[in-house]
This record gives sequence, C-alpha cells and structure tokens, in this order.
Amino acid sequence: MISETDKSNPTATLTTWVSLYADNLYSWALFKTSSKETAEDLVQETFMAAFQNFGKFKGESNSKTWLFAILNNKISDYHRNHYCNPTIAERKQSESWKDVSNDVFFDSIGQWREDQRPFDWPLGAEEYLDNDEFNRVLLHCMGKLPANWCSALQLKYLEEKKGEIICQELDLSPTNFWQILHRAKLQLRKCLEINWFKS
Repeated sequence: MISETDKSNPTATLTTWVSLYADNLYSWALFKTSSKETAEDLVQETFMAAFQNFGKFKGESNSKTWLFAILNNKISDYHRNHYCNPTIAERKQSESWKDVSNDVFFDSIGQWREDQRPFDWPLGAEEYLDNDEFNRVLLHCMGKLPANWCSALQLKYLEEKKGEIICQELDLSPTNFWQILHRAKLQLRKCLEINWFKS
C-alpha cells in the first residue's frame, strides 16, 4: 500500500492528497463562501500553498487537518479582502454608520421605534443560508459595513471564534467589541430587510 505522505516525493504526495481530500475541501469552501467558482479557486490555492510549504509539514497532525487549516486561512483572507473592504462609495456610507446611535432604532425608553421595528422573517435562518442569492445579498450587506464591523461579524459568526480571541485580533476592548457587534447586527438586519425581504 502506498503511503499517503511520502516526504521524499512532494508531487506524488500532493497528487494523492488531491484524490483523497479535494471533494471534502471543496464542500467546506462552498459552504463558507456560497460560490462554486470561489470554492474551486480556494481549494486550488490550498493545494498550491501545501506544495510550496511541503517541507514545513512535520506530520504532527494528519495531512487532512493540515490542509483544512490552510483552507480556513484562505477563506478568512477571502472574506476580509472581498467583503470587509468596501468601494469608495460604500466606504462613505459605512463611515456615516459609525456615528449611528441606538436612537435611530430605539426611543428614549429603549423600545423599538415603529418605523424601525424588525419584522419576523418567514423561514428559519438555516433555510436562508442554503439560498445562493440570499448569501450574495448577505455578503453585499456585510461589505457595506465599516471594515472592523464586518471583520467582527465574520470572525464571530462565520469562523465561530471566541470573543476574547477576536478582541486580540482586532485590537478591541471587550466593551467596544460587543458594541460594534450589536450595531453591526442592527445595520445588517436593516440592509437585508431592504435588499432582500422588501425587494
């Protein structure tokens, strides 16, 4: 039986890994990006990075775990580069959102303002996330947020990282992080209601 990892033959090893893991990597990338083309590109980049860094693979973890770690880094970079860096026009709009206070959404006693009150969505969140078009609108709305708001949402809900780790990565205090997350969710919901549910 041929070994899955032959340190003396990187090309043969990568060919074996592609055969064994490409489908699993692609499925994960597709789930995380909702784009077939992007998922294919990220998997290709993952194998290229694995080949270039083959000498650094010590075998302390199995090859599948190592490849998924590379892919997850590629996915994180993809989200930051594509959805946390708005265009100039969107940046002007997102900059104004930084100054939006809770007063826009709530009255003086903390109740929803009538014109800002969210309405019930007709399906569960899981069903929306299976819809490619909804995911495009979701990522469009995330891209309109200020960059650190977008990053906070992406790290918390797409990468499922803990708050203290996100605070370290984004250089935020816990209070500032939770305030950003709260405001980002309000703006994201409003954007989805305008661009998806009322469109």
